[in-house]
Amino acid sequence: MPLVIALTFLIAFELQRQGGRVAEYASLAGGIVGRWMPALLPQILSVTTFVAGVILIVSGATPPVRSRFSALDAVLPLGVMELSHFAASLAGAALVILAWAIKRRLDAAYTLTIATLGIGIVASLLKGLDWEEAFALSLVLVALIPSRRAFYRKAAITSEPFPNGWIGAVVVVGVVTTWLAFFSYRNVDFTSSVWWEFSGRGDAPRSLRAMIGVLGALMLFALTRKLRHAEAEPELPSLRQLDLAARIAAGSPDTIANLALLGDKSLLFSDTGRSMIMYGIAGRSWIALGDPLGPESEQGELAWRFRESADQHGGWPVFYEVSARHLPIYIDLGLTLFKLGEEAIIKLPDFCLDGGGRKALRRTRKDALKAGATFEMIPPEETHIFLPGLKQISDEWLASKRTKEKGFSLGRFDERYIKSFPVALIRVGDAVVAFANVWLGADKTEISVDLMRYTSVAPPGVMEFLLIELMLWGKENGYQRFNLGMAPLSGIENRSLAPMWNRIGALLFSRGEPFYNFQGLRLYKEKFDPIWEPRYLASPGGLVLPRILTNVASLISGGLVGVVAK
Repeated sequence: MPLVIALTFLIAFELQRQGGRVAEYASLAGGIVGRWMPALLPQILSVTTFVAGVILIVSGATPPVRSRFSALDAVLPLGVMELSHFAASLAGAALVILAWAIKRRLDAAYTLTIATLGIGIVASLLKGLDWEEAFALSLVLVALIPSRRAFYRKAAITSEPFPNGWIGAVVVVGVVTTWLAFFSYRNVDFTSSVWWEFSGRGDAPRSLRAMIGVLGALMLFALTRKLRHAEAEPELPSLRQLDLAARIAAGSPDTIANLALLGDKSLLFSDTGRSMIMYGIAGRSWIALGDPLGPESEQGELAWRFRESADQHGGWPVFYEVSARHLPIYIDLGLTLFKLGEEAIIKLPDFCLDGGGRKALRRTRKDALKAGATFEMIPPEETHIFLPGLKQISDEWLASKRTKEKGFSLGRFDERYIKSFPVALIRVGDAVVAFANVWLGADKTEISVDLMRYTSVAPPGVMEFLLIELMLWGKENGYQRFNLGMAPLSGIENRSLAPMWNRIGALLFSRGEPFYNFQGLRLYKEKFDPIWEPRYLASPGGLVLPRILTNVASLISGGLVGVVAK
């Protein structure tokens, strides 16, 4: 006692003497906890819930404290104690299953776990005054109740994939506690009559009945999981789904949403029909293009649904070309982030052709105008008039480049697709020599182009002239930014302590010009003085990453042959 008192005064003295430093450390610790606790809390509660379930199962398999049981037996009917013993063990089985749903942040798991913990606490006291178990479960309950906001997902528990690691842990608990029950009552003669013996001294029958209930509950859960029908294989969207995708794209500020109208990707919609993920499958990779589209409140849940669908089919969930503002979603999903490059964004209110830095752009525009080039924007309802001519231009351009149509993250010439957008035309006299279909973001947030194709008679620099005119048109019509697309692998640091894949990406950017014009593309877009925004790949990490990148390239190129050919 003197040592404890002296230590208390010493700690108080040091805290007072180092008050400023302690406050600084406390503030730093508070900031770290504030940043990491929302992500770690479900993981911690999952582990403690699993442990609480194991406590109840082990307690049901072992003899009670005889003095406590006798005291309770004198007050309560035997039926109440027998039922409480059985209920406590079943509650333990439920908790080891619910622990996984807690980790998945399910709304239903939060409610069910609170109820199950309450049953376990009451049953622990009524089956033998096991106050230690009740106290441990109460601690878990007290930690869980204020954490309601961490459990925001509305998915059904039965739809959640149950991983092999968790199955193994549950099996170990079942095997060990069964062995423990038989070891605890190894001197009991297990005849058929013992199992149905109900008495105050019948500890062995009580424990064995509880273990049968636990194992039966776990086996029933496993059986229902195995008998559950798998979801249908992803299919290309129907016309009704494309109409719904068009409404979502029209309300999206991000122009990449318009690629959903290409019709070559499967679509996953939210329950409200206001959000979607567009994706394709190559090998084991389920590849979502861009971030989830729709209201921010639905994006996290939709990303989880996509991951669950991939898991149920043994696939890898992949999100391709995602933005930095949605990274918390992918971190929450447990995915690894790899920087793909940077996207060039031009702020249109500030865009002009004045100044020494824009001399090259002024020269390109002046030369094109001198050659008789004019710019015209055709609204979607008039696009069909020009389709035959645009098709000829597209075919000539593909032939001259000795390439074929791509897909997934790149548009292709499809009449239904082209008619969905306004088209920018470049004419020389009455002849159309170049065109681009134009994506317009909601609320005049963003403007971008998809296909850009021209004929052999077009004046030099016609594509740059088209971009300049589109930026000036966007500025005049009140648009905020022009998305000039991505420069692959740019902005990746090649440092000695950087991750291996970052170093490989940086090496390809600096040494890969014979294979792809990485640096040339970056320099071309630099002429427009853009703001560079990073784009990422969110996927499982490690050695599967090369296979995932190959699957992405295959999906864009229409097969592995297209990866190595134009």
